[in-house]
Order: sequence, then structure tokens, then C-alpha cells
Amino acid sequence: MSNCPCGSEREYAACCEPVLSGAAPAATAEALMRARYTAYIEREIAFLGESLHPGSRHDWDEAATRKWAEQAQWLGLEVRTTENGAAEDEEGMVEFIATYKEDGLLRQHHERSRFRRENGRWYYVDGELPKPETMKRDAPKVGRNDPCPCGSGKKYKKCCGT
Repeated sequence: MSNCPCGSEREYAACCEPVLSGAAPAATAEALMRARYTAYIEREIAFLGESLHPGSRHDWDEAATRKWAEQAQWLGLEVRTTENGAAEDEEGMVEFIATYKEDGLLRQHHERSRFRRENGRWYYVDGELPKPETMKRDAPKVGRNDPCPCGSGKKYKKCCGT
């Protein structure tokens, strides 16, 4: 047996396979998110559509989803955080980073996904890309016409700013 592609370090047959096959529902929001990631690897496009919340299916593009799943080389999943989403919860959030290669470029999909449980079944509702952290400079910004901070006596644009 092999480990599950979702990175749980559990065997595939005991992790995402029962969820993808419909033999067992995802017990938590995180379990559904992991199964959805694995569905991209296993090309289980129908599962991706079925696991969408019914209110979110109106703009789902099956052909585009299939194309992305087939063209990407899925390299790994990192679950960053979860909020709620346990078996007794009705809603949950999972923040994750999926790493993949597409068109020869290494890419990361970083998302905070919302999940909702209805009638005992978890669904993916939607996701948002986290806002990048604001970086605060320790030193003042050097302008193009300011003296170069390296001490050469030249303007920044003619020295280290080239």
C-alpha cells in the first residue's frame, strides 16, 4: 500500500480513497479539503463537482477544472491552519498551500477555504487568497537620486540601483 497523496502520512485506502469513492463521507472539513486535493491528482473531476456546496455550483467550470488537474504536476499539500470544521461543527475553514508544476514553472496555490456541513456531509463553499503580509522597512527607502547607501558617493541610480 502507498501513502495518500494528500500528505497525511496515512495509507491511501484508509485516508482519501473512501471519500473519493463515496464509501464514506469526509469526517471533517480538513478531510474534505485533503480529498479534494487528492481528487486533482487522481483526476476525480466528478468528485470535485459533487463536493461543491450546491449554492456554489452555478459558476463551476468542469472543463477548466479537468484541464488544470491534467496539466499540473501535483507536488504536495501543506495544511497551514484549520478553524472549526470538526465532526460536530457546521462550518469550518482550512488554510492550505498546494504546490504544483505547470508549464515548467513551480507554482503554489495558497487559499483559505470555507466549508459547510449539511445533512451530515461536508461541502466546499468558496475560498479566498490570503492577503500578503505588509512588510515594514527598518531603514528609509532609497530614492533614485539619493546618494548610494554603499558609500561610493554616486547616485543610487548610477551605482547599486542599476
